Amino acid sequence: MNTRPSLNQEASRSDQPARAAAIEFTRSLAAAWVAELGTPLLGVYLLGSLAHGGLSRRYSDIDLAFIAEDAPSSVAFEDMQAHAAARSPELASKLSLFWTDRRFSVGRFPLLDRIDYLDHEKPLAERVRVRPARPSPKQIRSYLHGAPFENWRRAAQRFECLDRLPANERKAYLRVLLYPARFAFSWITGRVASNDDAVDFVCERRPLGLDTDLIGRALQCRLSDSDPDPLFEARTVLPQQVEACERIETNEQAIALSDWDPTAANYLIACGLIGEPVAPVITSGGPQKKN
Repeated sequence: MNTRPSLNQEASRSDQPARAAAIEFTRSLAAAWVAELGTPLLGVYLLGSLAHGGLSRRYSDIDLAFIAEDAPSSVAFEDMQAHAAARSPELASKLSLFWTDRRFSVGRFPLLDRIDYLDHEKPLAERVRVRPARPSPKQIRSYLHGAPFENWRRAAQRFECLDRLPANERKAYLRVLLYPARFAFSWITGRVASNDDAVDFVCERRPLGLDTDLIGRALQCRLSDSDPDPLFEARTVLPQQVEACERIETNEQAIALSDWDPTAANYLIACGLIGEPVAPVITSGGPQKKN
């Protein structure tokens, strides 16, 4: 359930021109790549915030994926990137490109992005629909426990030790604040969600020890395209956020027995993994979650 209707609607209206420009940009790239690669190109797809909502003109990447019969040559790949830069240097700097072959055996297409492709992709060009095997819950937890969690932990430790927030680190800091919601959502459900839905998920379930109020304020900052500087004092809470996510990881038995079923919330509460549900508080702006 969306717990920030007025803020989301306002952000959605203000980001519509940015979304339209990004979609036009990606359509241009898809058409150029089809012309360049021809029939070996199986499909070009939107992923991430352009595919399932929540685009921020300031903070979002433009996630674009292409699938080909075989890996493109280095020359073809450079030509594709050059076309993006020629089309729009500003948008090309935000481009995050995922690619693989028909067998999903090469390239850059991490496990969570594969799930995003399976659940949320929006085709810009498609000759053949390729459906890779869905990662198992065990594979998802193993992946999350590895580099993604360790990279976030190190980033959290680094920001905790800083005396000030450099201007060029604002986006990275905001991502560090929001990551616990994305992590908890994927660890518990085996799926991928927008920042909005992931934050709603943790605010409703309140994993023990996790400062969901801070995560909610970080999301508001992202939605309003604001500087996260007012949240920098909260960097002292980051060790607590890491510990809360470690608690989710180590309580794997509770997660496994829940069978990825949201109706198993009572069991997770009994195991001490999440808190009691919080009743919504009705305000003039609509239903809000009180943490």
